[in-house]
Amino acid sequence: MQRYSDCPQVLREFLIYHENIKGQSPLTISEYYLDLRMFLRFIKLMRCDMPISTQLENIDIKDVDLAFIQDIDTSDIFDFLSYLANDRQTSSEHGSAEHGISSSSRARKLSAIKSFYKYLTVRTKQLTENPVADLEYPKIRKSLPKYLTFEQSASLLQAVSGQNEKRDYAILMLFLNCGIRRSELVGLNLTDVYEDRIRVVGKGNKERFVYFGSACRKAIDAYLVERNQKVLSDNRALFGSRDNNRISVTAVHRLVKKALLQAGLDSTQFSAHKLRHTAATMMLSGGVDVKTLQEVLGHENLNTTQIYTHIENTELKIAAEANPLSKLDFSQKE
Repeated sequence: MQRYSDCPQVLREFLIYHENIKGQSPLTISEYYLDLRMFLRFIKLMRCDMPISTQLENIDIKDVDLAFIQDIDTSDIFDFLSYLANDRQTSSEHGSAEHGISSSSRARKLSAIKSFYKYLTVRTKQLTENPVADLEYPKIRKSLPKYLTFEQSASLLQAVSGQNEKRDYAILMLFLNCGIRRSELVGLNLTDVYEDRIRVVGKGNKERFVYFGSACRKAIDAYLVERNQKVLSDNRALFGSRDNNRISVTAVHRLVKKALLQAGLDSTQFSAHKLRHTAATMMLSGGVDVKTLQEVLGHENLNTTQIYTHIENTELKIAAEANPLSKLDFSQKE
């Protein structure tokens, strides 16, 4: 928590609670920190007599205490949300300045504020009034996730080549068969691989087993022949990098983009996360019900999974074999 030294004590305690008690990921903690820091800076700017030219980023909030936070009411929250929607400066893809952030970004910031006040009122009972308890989230336009077709997935697997061909092929097979996240793949250890499944540590340090098909098992076995000849700095890691460290999220991003380019696919439209969408879509088309898919993907809420569609009931174990990509095997291509 040394990196959050510019936080007031009450915010630091909230972050520590979510890191050590709730087991939230470092990314989630960082997002809470940035969102709540912006919120408190905005409230302080509105409350204190500061020059009109004062930049939000230059406001010191280390002196913010519980009394300051207790004095914040619903109208202050609305002012902050209005600022985000209309005045918060962003940059367009062409580099020009624009104002107003997206509804999804505003919803994330409101979610952080709600979590903060829930901690103060319910968890620690430092406050009795919660000004955001009944606030609704901004309406977010939902769009269907992009995914590769069966033919595009086959092209992607068939195109894998290069010095780390067996490693990259095994990684792509895991993405396309199991639908795991990049962070989950990076965290895999050798001991997490079982005969027909992998043990995955997902968001909030929650563990789950994800089954895979015979072609994926074959790809992993082929890679393990190479892996067992290497000694990594963290020798527990399933996947290593060329400098003999545990493979990083950035390296996985690069290898997926490389494979997409080799397959002649648009690397700006697809990513490792889109391979997760692909696996989910293929499982549903193969007969997996949405509740089972929720377990496979590690979604906390069923609503997150239902963006794909509703399909008939089936068994959890057959989820991997129901995915037609589980039988796709180019490991012996010439």
